[in-house]
Amino acid sequence: MIDRVALLGTGLMGAPMARNLARAGYAVSAWNRTADKATALAEDGVSVADTARLCVADADSVFIVLSDGPACDRLLFGDDDGVARWIRPGATVVMMSSIDPPSARRQADRLSALGIDYMDAPVSGGERGAIDARLTIFAGGVPATVEKMRPLLETLGRVNPVGGVGSGQLVKLANQMIVGITIEAVAEALLIIERGGGRPAEAFAALEGGFADSTVLRQHGARMLNGNHVPGGTVATQLKDLRMATAMAADLGLSLPLLAGAEDMFARAADGPDRSLDHSAVHRALRAMQSIGDAI
Repeated sequence: MIDRVALLGTGLMGAPMARNLARAGYAVSAWNRTADKATALAEDGVSVADTARLCVADADSVFIVLSDGPACDRLLFGDDDGVARWIRPGATVVMMSSIDPPSARRQADRLSALGIDYMDAPVSGGERGAIDARLTIFAGGVPATVEKMRPLLETLGRVNPVGGVGSGQLVKLANQMIVGITIEAVAEALLIIERGGGRPAEAFAALEGGFADSTVLRQHGARMLNGNHVPGGTVATQLKDLRMATAMAADLGLSLPLLAGAEDMFARAADGPDRSLDHSAVHRALRAMQSIGDAI
């Protein structure tokens, strides 16, 4: 039975995950490199650890929610402060960060040598999905490990087993390709409506419910119209995921022109102060290319 949960990384996504696990009755210990991002969790029954090593001590499962693969590797296997050596044999590491599939498989192999189970479980749904415990979770791993962790993961959202270790990360890359390309398509569509003399708000309402409707259109189209780019997922994170997808495509010998176009636009958006805004802010970079200002 899994009762003690360590969660490393209490940023935009990790903090609400920690809260939901604690509300479900698990004994949650949390750690964040920037300590003040974790201290507020104490009000929700989460024990805040001073160090990552103390956080994972005696944990039955270790959830990792960091920004990228290199950060996760340093946290687990760093020469001076890698926590893998302090995770007890028999525990399970749940990699919820979006990393490349080969890194997930390498991490699993290194942890297996220490007697530690591993699964990758990146998510879709953004901050809102994390808060509402309605994340879509792409679960990759040995079936027995995925099933062992299912009760915990179901306190965070819907669990979707998609194959062996690394498969969760592969499906997350596909998800991010679709999201990034669709955000760019919505931005271009709203721009051509405006430049063509249409009324973007009325056009946006008309498109909802049609064949072009989607969660991206409804959520990110609205952000583009009202200029609210408080991040649910940032431009920088979207670019990181698109670049991982591009690298994976290159390794597989694939030429993916839509992916290349979306990566280019997000790179433009990330080259400046907009990199920390919501990924819908890519439309600002698109508009800057046309020299027509920022407001729709």
